[in-house]
Amino acid sequence: MTEHAHTRLRVVRAGIDTYQQPVVYMHRDCPVCRSEGFAALTRVQMQVGDREVIATLNVVTGDHLAVDEVALSDAAWSAVGPDAGAFATFQHPEPAASAGALRAKVFGARLGDADCLALMRDTAANRLSDIELAAFVTACAGERLDHGETLSLTRAMVAVGQTLDWGGGPVLDKHCVGGLPGNRTTPIVVAIIAALGHRIPKTSSRAITSPAGTADTMEVMAPVALDLAAMRRVVEREGGCIVWGGNVRLSPADDVLIRVERPLDFDSDGQLVASVLSKKVAAGASHVLIDMPVGPTAKVRSDGAAQALAARLTDTASAMGLMLAVLRTDGRQPVGVGIGPALEARDVLAVLRGAPEAPADLRTRALAVAGALLELAPGTPPGQGLALATQALDSGRAWAKFLAICEAQGGFTEPGEAPFQAPVVAPRAGRIAAIDNRRLAKVAKLAGAPGAALAGVVCTVRIGDAIAAGQPLYTVHAQSPGERDYALAYAHAHPDILSLEAP
Repeated sequence: MTEHAHTRLRVVRAGIDTYQQPVVYMHRDCPVCRSEGFAALTRVQMQVGDREVIATLNVVTGDHLAVDEVALSDAAWSAVGPDAGAFATFQHPEPAASAGALRAKVFGARLGDADCLALMRDTAANRLSDIELAAFVTACAGERLDHGETLSLTRAMVAVGQTLDWGGGPVLDKHCVGGLPGNRTTPIVVAIIAALGHRIPKTSSRAITSPAGTADTMEVMAPVALDLAAMRRVVEREGGCIVWGGNVRLSPADDVLIRVERPLDFDSDGQLVASVLSKKVAAGASHVLIDMPVGPTAKVRSDGAAQALAARLTDTASAMGLMLAVLRTDGRQPVGVGIGPALEARDVLAVLRGAPEAPADLRTRALAVAGALLELAPGTPPGQGLALATQALDSGRAWAKFLAICEAQGGFTEPGEAPFQAPVVAPRAGRIAAIDNRRLAKVAKLAGAPGAALAGVVCTVRIGDAIAAGQPLYTVHAQSPGERDYALAYAHAHPDILSLEAP
């Protein structure tokens, strides 16, 4: 990039979190905007020293940014890592090589291997704007991504990221399709599998629209922001790990697409399959168990949808060289009693410790997942997976292994408890007929989860339980009275979150 004085701006930090999207801020009267013809939402190519990033421009009209400065969002700052007093130069980026393929998909064309590879390269390199990516996600939604395109997209996502090689022998992994609050089986399953001598390097996500992701829950108990080298050391020492996938970037194009999909609140079966399996292949897995909750307010809502998704997962996994099985589970109601990072962590620890108050449904589901995953692994006698998993948990071996994994990741911490708690009570006597998972999760989010790690909801009742008038249905946990009251207001405005029928 040729450097001219009129294209140089002094770099300052904006102190604005734009999640993973690099954004830069310039004054509308700055010389760069005028000379280059930049306007709001223009894509700009910025270079600071020997580092370069493509970012989205926002234009400042007030007087809090000088005309010779450019302010960088947190994501843009991390991308270029400027020194004190650094200057940035700017130009229009070259058109994305995949622009033609993107437009073709929008108009209904079928994508080939080369098209998907170009799209994922440009996605990972931030050469496509969020508006363009939203168009791509929308063009693939529903059934507009066929089996061949799904495989091409999976291969492309793997190709543009890093991959791990664990040497010979099986490497186990699991994934939950999602939509079920409190379904925090991963730490229990990893501890069981590793305690039995298998390798299970688990990368997990943080929440974006849910009250907790596995990484959020695990982070309450141990550090999760490990890099690839640290992750490898933990797995080589203990056989398993539970780390945040965003720090190891095994499928970076998928991370970008997820950022766009979550606010839209839709994706396609094809994109879901490519997302899940690309990360499993990149993580070096050979045997994968998919937990698929099915229920009216889960992500997969019908038997037909479950069959279609399972078939696409199985076919794509086979083509990618993965041994995969799908375990369909009950998705009608939450799992465990806690919803929110620390509350879910307490449930996990109760199960691992064998505490009398441990949620029976979380224990049962974790054992079912671990048992099914063991059945995939070479050397497990047919039909013995569940018995082996149960023995590892009941003997205390899984608890010892979990503590060892936490220590290897940086040390174990006991979860705390929120200072502000308030129950939501039954307005009348009855029997629990249904639970709206999505709205119950929203109560937990309004209480502060996952940003406030101690916040969330505790729900001990289940479908079929008899309830007396005035009995607590669930309890809001918050770290401030304002968040507590905000969550309660939503809960009281939606009394059918837990639907009652006549006793």
